[in-house]
Amino acid sequence: MRFLLITVLAPVIVLARPENELANPFKSAGKWIDIINNDPHSTWKAGQNFDPSLPKSYVSKLLGVKELKNGKSKLPLGAPITDIDDKKLPETFDARKKWKKCKSLQQIRDQGDCGSCWAVGAASAFTDRLCIATNGKFNGHLSAEELMDCCSDCGDGCFGGYPEEAWTHFSTYGIVSGGDFNSSEGCQPYSKQPCEHHVEGPRPKCSSLDPMFTPECSSKCTNSKYTTPFDKDHKKVKSVYTVSSTETAIMKEIYKYGPVEAAFSVYSDFFSYKSGVYQHSSQSTWQGGHAVKLIGWGKEKGVKYWLVQNSWNSDWGDKGLFKIIRGNNECGFESRINAGLPSV
Repeated sequence: MRFLLITVLAPVIVLARPENELANPFKSAGKWIDIINNDPHSTWKAGQNFDPSLPKSYVSKLLGVKELKNGKSKLPLGAPITDIDDKKLPETFDARKKWKKCKSLQQIRDQGDCGSCWAVGAASAFTDRLCIATNGKFNGHLSAEELMDCCSDCGDGCFGGYPEEAWTHFSTYGIVSGGDFNSSEGCQPYSKQPCEHHVEGPRPKCSSLDPMFTPECSSKCTNSKYTTPFDKDHKKVKSVYTVSSTETAIMKEIYKYGPVEAAFSVYSDFFSYKSGVYQHSSQSTWQGGHAVKLIGWGKEKGVKYWLVQNSWNSDWGDKGLFKIIRGNNECGFESRINAGLPSV
């Protein structure tokens, strides 16, 4: 998934490429950490997030967004939001603070040993939006599991998918409720166990689990404690669309309706993000596509950013979150944003 980048407004960090990076970005992380942290012009800090012994093949378990078919989204462009004045948008915004009662907004997801970011990001954003649209009457979780297992048009489950097709699936079929692994919440909780992608932590190592696979699609509730029938549990969206790639259009969308799903290109230095406002170095190499949940924006030390929740658990990055430079389509971040309006 390669994106065309528009003119960069902030300084570009030009770094020397660490040797053997193309072979394995995890092994080269140490050199990137030193180079980035010693660069006085860098807007972010790097650190050791992943075990250097991880194989290159592990990238596919983290990055699960497929390239757009024919290079173009099939979703219509969302209608402009005209009832919010551009000048009245706040300089800093965090959806977690505006909609405090929505518990899903406060949570960092863990996609586990599975390239399901496209499904986790979509289900998570839909969950937040449904809570917001119902003013908290719905305050549970929608199932990334059913989406990942059953949406045949979406792609290949744990082996990658299309965020656009996920939102179309919400419109056509909807999805049932479902919480995290072992949560006993909802109809189809997530079946992939949280695991430690990183150097150390409280969870089992992802590499110690069974090889990556996509669970079989089930047309019944897998949680025996859940009493609502499968066919009556589905929630839908009444419209789906791609959000205009302009900065203010994205801000208005989040401010009015809640988080959106963003897909972007990941470069080798991103794996080492710890804090600050990320922008990829011109010498880092493209690794694949990833989907995340965009929840806000702000400015740090004069640099504008988007505030984003990742799905690599809270041990990665800045407690599971990251900031990425805003306004110049960094890594294609602003060009592939999808959303929908819940049917309530």
